Amino acid sequence: MLLPDLGALITEVDRTCGDARDDAGQAQPDGIDRLRAAIAMADQLRGLADDLVEGYVEHCRLHGHSWAQIGAALGVTRQAAQQRYLAPHRAYEPEEFAEEICTAVGHMKEAAMRYRNNFIGTEHVLCGLLAENNSAVHLLASLGVPADSLRQRIQGSLTMGASQAAKRIAWTPYTRKALAAAHELAAEDEGPVTCRHLLLGLAALGRGPAAAALAEASVDRSVLAKARSPEGIRSDR
Repeated sequence: MLLPDLGALITEVDRTCGDARDDAGQAQPDGIDRLRAAIAMADQLRGLADDLVEGYVEHCRLHGHSWAQIGAALGVTRQAAQQRYLAPHRAYEPEEFAEEICTAVGHMKEAAMRYRNNFIGTEHVLCGLLAENNSAVHLLASLGVPADSLRQRIQGSLTMGASQAAKRIAWTPYTRKALAAAHELAAEDEGPVTCRHLLLGLAALGRGPAAAALAEASVDRSVLAKARSPEGIRSDR
């Protein structure tokens, strides 16, 4: 995969910013708008880079590498690597999840194992959410998005891995963030985490294969946010 060069990034910033008009009606590039767009793009790239490294740190830990080895690869001390990446995972209780979520998680794991992946990424999460009729599918239907077509789109992003029999299938940093967002939404609604909440959590990320598939189906986080309402979520319980 070729990374975008500086020229490509500048072109994208210019493409996303409209031109202002002077008194004579001539197009005048707005430098401040372009600066804001460049800052936003840089923040996205930094976040993506951080998530990439964090994912492979977790991969190394799952495969038995020590913090000293990881620190050496990162160019920092063992203590610095632990402080940066050893964030305790949130422990969830079974009663915090609706039954439909437990069913969907089973489908997520099946998708990961079918493709020999030893991780559950956002693509596996979306596949699991679309595997059966649930509150996530109901939300998409209310937006005019057929689950079948979206399922085909996200399945196309799955790639065959090399894991023959993973002893542990770990959630990636993106999927943990989506789950945390879903948990916050459920807390606001004073109920268990549902498939609808997790779909909204995926969309809130704005990054990853699931968010890309949703965007291709004209469903981004702003659309899902508008579709979300307390009445609608309670009706799915």
